[in-house]
Amino acid sequence: MEPEQESEFGDFEKIETEDPHANPKSTQNTILSRSEYIPSRVKLPKQRQLIGIVLERLGGKRMSIKTTDNKIRNCRVPGKFRRKFWLRPGNFVIVEPWPDDDKKGDVVYQYRPNEITQLKKKGITQSLQGEF
Repeated sequence: MEPEQESEFGDFEKIETEDPHANPKSTQNTILSRSEYIPSRVKLPKQRQLIGIVLERLGGKRMSIKTTDNKIRNCRVPGKFRRKFWLRPGNFVIVEPWPDDDKKGDVVYQYRPNEITQLKKKGITQSLQGEF
């Protein structure tokens, strides 16, 4: 038996391009835009967290978000994420509901467009697709 070959990326997974037969050494494929990358791993919600989609912005860093449990929550962006997230209606996010009030929550993570395609391929966002 041959020992497993270690990839050139070490312990990390290889980021695949959309065309699996593309030659990575050719000059045309050396510079790829961000939209052409497909991440092999996507951040998924933890124990109390849910995936949601922004319905409308309410002002003051608050927004109405429909989550995967079919509830509409009034969520806010915590202070440490205010400059990091630029949320618009239709964006996918991870929401952490408040422990004392289930109708409210905090936005913990914003998905990028290439991560959203991976979520759709896995079928995780099917309960949210009826809205848009």
